[in-house]
Amino acid sequence: MPKDTHPVTETILGNVQLVLPDAVRPGHLVIRDGLIAEIDTGTALPRGAEDCGGDYLSPGLIELHTDNIERHITPRPRVQWPHHAAIVAHDSELAGCGISTVFDAIRVGSIVSNAGVGYRRYARSMADEILAMRACGALKISHHLHLRAETCSETLVEELAEFGPEDRVGIVSLMDHTPGQRQFTDISKFSDYVRNKHGLSQEAFDDYIVYLTGLHAKFGARHEAAAVAAARRYGAALASHDDTTAAQVAVSRDHGARLAEFPTTVAAAEACRDAGIAVIMGAPNVVRGGSHSGNVSAMDLAERGLLDILSSDYVPAALLLAAVQLGQAWDDLSRGIATVTAAPARASGLGDRGVLAPGLRADLLRFRLIDNVPVTRGLWVQGARVA
Repeated sequence: MPKDTHPVTETILGNVQLVLPDAVRPGHLVIRDGLIAEIDTGTALPRGAEDCGGDYLSPGLIELHTDNIERHITPRPRVQWPHHAAIVAHDSELAGCGISTVFDAIRVGSIVSNAGVGYRRYARSMADEILAMRACGALKISHHLHLRAETCSETLVEELAEFGPEDRVGIVSLMDHTPGQRQFTDISKFSDYVRNKHGLSQEAFDDYIVYLTGLHAKFGARHEAAAVAAARRYGAALASHDDTTAAQVAVSRDHGARLAEFPTTVAAAEACRDAGIAVIMGAPNVVRGGSHSGNVSAMDLAERGLLDILSSDYVPAALLLAAVQLGQAWDDLSRGIATVTAAPARASGLGDRGVLAPGLRADLLRFRLIDNVPVTRGLWVQGARVA
């Protein structure tokens, strides 16, 4: 039995607003043996049901890209927290935010020759720790891996070889953070980020730009090909990252990408739509009203019908809030909630969850709106209440 399975007896959740694929309707839902057994609409409260007081009941949220675990591991610069404790805290935080399935984003590909602003290898050991905590039943929600393949690095090929189909790798994303393109087309934004993080002088920053450009020239094409091949070997969905132009999207399409994380322009998002690639945008972008990097607004893409999936990225609590805000903007809460449930489930190949329907996993979120802010009232994972 998988360690994120929680056997339970029958539970009936009544007097809820069911967030169904096409509408929100009053009704009740029956959980049996970890699955959704029955759904019925209407206002009657069945015998033995828990009265949920008119709260919304939706599928549990599905998070495809979050760096949140790194924040728990390094809560302050140069401060390392015990990893097992950090993983448990990360898991509990996501559960409290209504997330029942997460793809933990872990960087693969390191820079080991530049002592000033290099970064060490950690992916395999971190994955082992997450999987071990899952195996011993310490985690509340369902954890999968998302390998963020840094093509502008030195060790990507070797690090990818350390993973296989048994590692629950669900997503591999092609990350190219070479300055001067994609997310950091504006070098001044990259300068703000790097110099503030590492305390570099202008001269040291200029040297770092030259260094990264050289890495990309030497390894970029080889690393990109290795990441595409690795995704196929793992059976994982391939994602592009920070596509800016239609030409970049065409390359992603030819690689077989199913997801486009955070395209930076309307043109790139339109090209993704034409190529049948699902567009992921950051929930913080929605909540803040714009991109912190100065790229395209997620709400702008939503208004153009070019946004399919939301990711909490660096703020777990943003996921549900942004989905509700999209639902309000579209005047369709079901559509808004689908960006964090049905759409990510479909894009990542998880056909057993993401929709309220009999026979699917009873991964369920109960929430209510207070001053238009969604407040989590309960989370069930395979029928067991975990938050």
